[in-house]
Amino acid sequence: MMLDANMLLGFAWKSAAIAGVTLLLLRLARSRSSSERSMIAHSGLFALLALPAAILLMPQWAPLPAAWFADAAPVALAAGDLSTTGGPVADLAAPAATSVPVAAGATGSPPVVLPSLGDIAPFLYAVPLVLLFGVMLLAVVRLFAMRGRAEVLVQPSWLSALAEAQRRMGFKHGTALLVSEELRSPISWGVLRPTIVLSPKAVAATGEAEAIIAHELAHVARLDWAKLLGARVACAVFWFSPFVWMLARESHQLREEAADDAVLMADIDGPDYATLLVGAARHDNKATLIAAHGVAPAKSSLKRRITRVLDGSLKRGPASGGWMFGSLMLLVGLTVPLAAFSATAPEARQAAEESRAVAVASRETARASARTAVAAQAVAEKEAEAAAAGKPLTPEQLIGMRAVGVTPEDVRQMQDERWSVDADDVIAAKASGVDAAYIGQMRRLFPGSDVGDMIGAASVGVDAAYAREIQSYFPGVGLDDLTGMRAMGVDGAYIREMRKAGVVLRTPDDAIALRAVSAPRRPFVAKGPKGGKGDKGDKAATVRVGPGGVIEARSADGRVARIEIPEAPQPPEPPED
Repeated sequence: MMLDANMLLGFAWKSAAIAGVTLLLLRLARSRSSSERSMIAHSGLFALLALPAAILLMPQWAPLPAAWFADAAPVALAAGDLSTTGGPVADLAAPAATSVPVAAGATGSPPVVLPSLGDIAPFLYAVPLVLLFGVMLLAVVRLFAMRGRAEVLVQPSWLSALAEAQRRMGFKHGTALLVSEELRSPISWGVLRPTIVLSPKAVAATGEAEAIIAHELAHVARLDWAKLLGARVACAVFWFSPFVWMLARESHQLREEAADDAVLMADIDGPDYATLLVGAARHDNKATLIAAHGVAPAKSSLKRRITRVLDGSLKRGPASGGWMFGSLMLLVGLTVPLAAFSATAPEARQAAEESRAVAVASRETARASARTAVAAQAVAEKEAEAAAAGKPLTPEQLIGMRAVGVTPEDVRQMQDERWSVDADDVIAAKASGVDAAYIGQMRRLFPGSDVGDMIGAASVGVDAAYAREIQSYFPGVGLDDLTGMRAMGVDGAYIREMRKAGVVLRTPDDAIALRAVSAPRRPFVAKGPKGGKGDKGDKAATVRVGPGGVIEARSADGRVARIEIPEAPQPPEPPED
């Protein structure tokens, strides 16, 4: 089933109900031991983790009378949307229906269909969820990376304390005992491969070895690391619920208090252990390793833990099997009906499904209408521009202008350049990248030139600078001549080189013809009348000027061409750029 706003609403109030009931039970059981209260807290956390699956998989239960919802379906159908999905998450009575907001733009602009809150609710929920999961995974990765860098602790006093604590607690699994300079106080984590890592300062305090080992081994024996990760997952999934965060903080506090009780039950002196906690609080790890337990209490919980340690009247025994079973059954009995509960009667749910389908179809229709309005307005603007120019557009011209992206601004700019706007020319110019500025430059250099000639010139790279340079050698050159010269590679450098070699070039056609027969396959090397070699002696095209203005051009592959050009006095060369 797809996550939607109504499912999130169901998660919100049902998770708040489970967490709230669990916190209430913890308050009612405040005279019980920390182990028993910790069992209640973690039963509530794992009930929260099971809630999404239970909502999706369990059959729906609608105990409220159908008559209460007799008017719900007409209201929902009239509104065009409904809060229920018809699935197992159809929870509360339908709140205010979600409409399709349509924002009107400026005058004459088409309407813009905005997404509803229900459309963006899954995205808004997913962003904090991903961030919180990422932080938790980063913390776990840092723990295992630190374990790889830590050293094995071999001091006999610490190894003896570990063996004694394991014997007293009946813990038969091996536990790694390491030391790391990255820590300020001891921590522990792991289930299958439990690990206790000490700080160098803790290792030096051998007199506190028994108390520290007993505290950390109590966390390991009670599988507190799995409980910690479960609490982090619950906070990530239900990040929007303050009751879930309160329950997670209380469960962490109760895990530490239960470990403190395990230390005191191992015949560790209470005042000495309280002194240890006060000293450890000054060397807290500053929450840089949030995925592990440690001896050092947070400043917010130090007073509460010290008070409990010094209070000899409190119950400190472990939770009994009956207490554990009763806590689980109580929360299961609450979670199962709550997950299946729906405040909407079956008849109203069926109407809700129909209403939701109508709402979805209405939103799609509105979006399609908005897109059609945008296209219609664009066509209307183009028709208005064409009408202003006195030339109505054909459907083919409208389609072509739309296809290449012609805008009314393009047409106005071309009109500003005193260009008689023709739809076919506009389409061709837009498709080839010719804009109004280029047309204006060419029109000033070549008055009366055709747009088609400009498009052809632009396609081979003719620009205003090239045109001015060639005009300095051939004042009467036309735009079509420029196109041919540019296509053949004739530029100012080539013209100067030929004139230095004694070649008379009277017209652009002479330069084009000469370039056509002398174009080398390797870089061009000009040779004078004596046939001297180029700079590197390469065999390239040669040009000889004979009597009567006969030019003989021999290409590198042996081809020979002759051009007869009447001799005339050579005009003075313009200064080089």
